[in-house]
Amino acid sequence: MMHDICQSPVSLEDPALLEEWNGMIRAFLAHGTATPTHLGAVLTGAPQFAMGHAAKGLFSLMMGRKELNAVAREAGQTAVSALAASGGSARERLWVRALGEWLDGRPSGAIAAMERILVDHPTDTLSAKVSHAIRFILGDGVGMRSSIENVLDAHKGHDLEGYVHGCHAFTLEETGEYDAAEAAGLKGLQLAGDDAWGLHAVAHVYDMTARPDHGIALIENNCSAWDHCNNFRYHVWWHKALLHLDRGENDIVLAIYDEQVRADKTDDYRDMANATSLLMRLELEGVNVGRRWDELADFAENRTDDGCLVFADLHYMLALGAAGRSDAKDAMTLRFAQDAMRNGEMPARVANPGKAALAGLNAFSEGRYDLAFQNLAAARPTMQTIGGSHAQRDVFERMTIDAGLRAGMVDATEALIEERIARRAGAMDRFSTTRLASIGDARRIPAQ
Repeated sequence: MMHDICQSPVSLEDPALLEEWNGMIRAFLAHGTATPTHLGAVLTGAPQFAMGHAAKGLFSLMMGRKELNAVAREAGQTAVSALAASGGSARERLWVRALGEWLDGRPSGAIAAMERILVDHPTDTLSAKVSHAIRFILGDGVGMRSSIENVLDAHKGHDLEGYVHGCHAFTLEETGEYDAAEAAGLKGLQLAGDDAWGLHAVAHVYDMTARPDHGIALIENNCSAWDHCNNFRYHVWWHKALLHLDRGENDIVLAIYDEQVRADKTDDYRDMANATSLLMRLELEGVNVGRRWDELADFAENRTDDGCLVFADLHYMLALGAAGRSDAKDAMTLRFAQDAMRNGEMPARVANPGKAALAGLNAFSEGRYDLAFQNLAAARPTMQTIGGSHAQRDVFERMTIDAGLRAGMVDATEALIEERIARRAGAMDRFSTTRLASIGDARRIPAQ
């Protein structure tokens, strides 16, 4: 049996197909555009390669789109049939199991399958990255960190070592170890110059610690780390926009939105999250974003019954609320109520914190700020479970704080701001500074 670039067994017999498989692994780790091209070549040349079909299915589910569930299910059936015909390695069987678990509504079971592989093959960077990605979707920052730290030593001198440091950097940042995260991310970039995930992890550090100058310089001076990417490059541009926002450069933020963040007007939930959260941040700062919401709301109206990820749904709701699409908001609210009554890992997230968060966003869009604050604050303790990063979920934190200010709930709002500052290692960004100043004005005393 041949071994791939992860030093792990793979049931391919043609060296040319193995090269395509290795190309897929590298592209996947680097968030490159060539991932589906390489995988397609592998499956064309080896239609009985069960792990390849499982990869297709898992990657489809990661897209968070209802219509791709059928693609994933077909890939799962093909993978099971391929295993029945060829047997496959233990690694291959566990990949197929992972897909089956997620299709059955247990993404945690998919993680468990990947972690079982890593017990026997700690150098399997691909399986480590998939575990990392699914945990990210579930908001499991602590699990992401422990998982990647379990395989760090095995990757010393490994061809793909840099990408593992990039993953480690992100988990360190999400668990509040900002200095260590910065060092790990920069080390990863030295070893893997196209490690967009590692670069973006360091950008997270500079956002969380209110060092926008450092973040902007990092992104501008390392274009080769991210300009090769699929739509993940738009997410890097989004990070750059956040850093400019912290410097008060709203005109630059709007230009980045128009020229980069929405360069491709897609309804990919990650692109929609970038766009809706950026426009909302601008509006909270008093910027008139014009008719930009309409384009996003047109897409969001078609996703009200999607139901794959609460994270995605809440960002769709931002667009629907801002554009005043009442019927679509009602449809989304009804679907949340129905999903919350179902059993499963994702419906549990709809029930809590999804329903309260959605109600809060709805109330905010209608100017009912007391109710918005009540619901968003109720959702806040479990918001991490919807997935994404601290930086991504911060739009909801900002809306909670601004709702509290607009409703006159000064003491409760100040407590939230202080918690936000503490999570950021005591760093005071422009948002915290201006909101504390507003509280000071409201009390007719100087802001502390």
